[in-house]
Amino acid sequence: MNLSTFCGRLDDRLRTDAYADLDASANGLQVGPDGSGRADPPIERAAFAVDAAVETAERAADADADVLCVHHGLFWGGFERATGSTYDRLAPFFANDLALYVSHLPLDGHPEIGNAAGLADALGLGDREPFGTLGPEHIGLQGRAPDGFEPDELHDRLAAECDPERGVRHLDFGPDRIENVVIATGSAADWLDEAVAAGADAFVTGEGKQAVYHEAREAGVHVYLAGHYATETFGVRSLQSLSEEWGVETTFLDCPTGL
Repeated sequence: MNLSTFCGRLDDRLRTDAYADLDASANGLQVGPDGSGRADPPIERAAFAVDAAVETAERAADADADVLCVHHGLFWGGFERATGSTYDRLAPFFANDLALYVSHLPLDGHPEIGNAAGLADALGLGDREPFGTLGPEHIGLQGRAPDGFEPDELHDRLAAECDPERGVRHLDFGPDRIENVVIATGSAADWLDEAVAAGADAFVTGEGKQAVYHEAREAGVHVYLAGHYATETFGVRSLQSLSEEWGVETTFLDCPTGL
């Protein structure tokens, strides 16, 4: 398929337009011909990564990818000049005829192929509902553990699924048995109050803020900080699988930040 078709299919599946006024990220095709002119290159191989950076662009080019699909792109509004670090990050894309496709909040909130959905699959959560209101949309989900978790058990499951080497930070302030789990990946500590209001026994996100310690303690809820990078590998891996179903060869570029 051509680049415009590939991006159009992703946009449709992710409901990219629904987040246009909600997300600072310029979601969709960020680098590459948009099909409005003569150029609409074929997509035979796609690379997938969490972050767009010089490293991931160069590794995608080394893998002979035609497009790099990421969660965190290069443009977040206010773009004026392609100089300095912006030039350095763009250069590998132009030098290698490599396109860049980005999905930020649409990939966080998608109920089937999003980051939170992938982590919920790994934990075996059922009875799922959208979570994390952002205007009319959502950025995560909540679900129920069929057999419940002991706090240390959930910690170990998250560590195994997200980052076995670095582990998971656990603010152990909740009940002895965890049934209701709320997930909002990445940097979603600001949704802790909403998680408490939703009846969460545990709130899982990527990274925290200083105030989260006291807020969790006073609310009597577990908070698990499983890593910004680690919790946001699930969505791009789902996009990788989806692309393979479309007949595209794929590769995943694992570039963990430890954060």
